[in-house]
Amino acid sequence: MTAAEPESRLEWSTPPAALAAAGIGGVALIVAAVLASDGPSRLLIGLAAVLLLGLTALGLRQRPRLRIVPGDPPLLIVRGLTGPAEYPPQRILRARVVGFRRLGRKVPNLELDVDQHGDERLLIFGRWDLGTHPEDVLDAMRAHGLVP
Repeated sequence: MTAAEPESRLEWSTPPAALAAAGIGGVALIVAAVLASDGPSRLLIGLAAVLLLGLTALGLRQRPRLRIVPGDPPLLIVRGLTGPAEYPPQRILRARVVGFRRLGRKVPNLELDVDQHGDERLLIFGRWDLGTHPEDVLDAMRAHGLVP
């Protein structure tokens, strides 16, 4: 990755291949649930299928998850389940990459403290949400003047 690449990329979301794999897995679980021989197996496999297809739908609904709109002032647009929210630099209180321990290894997450209509709100994005290392997104935010 070159030094100019974080600046040129302005949108981040779950990779389409990961969403496609989750969708295909959900469909395969539906087939497995139909072919299961007993009721409890059908129920558990069916629930797993619904959850996996729900995760796929959520990932598709929130595309792109983060987007930088250059300008004066630049904007950070965060897309959630209810739609996009815009944050100019003065509403981004803090941005940092924090590592959390999960399953015996350290996983980086992008943490944003933002002012949401007078209330402080914590937004956390992992590699699944962004499709890249959270540090790359933080570097792009710094390059566009969005990090305090």
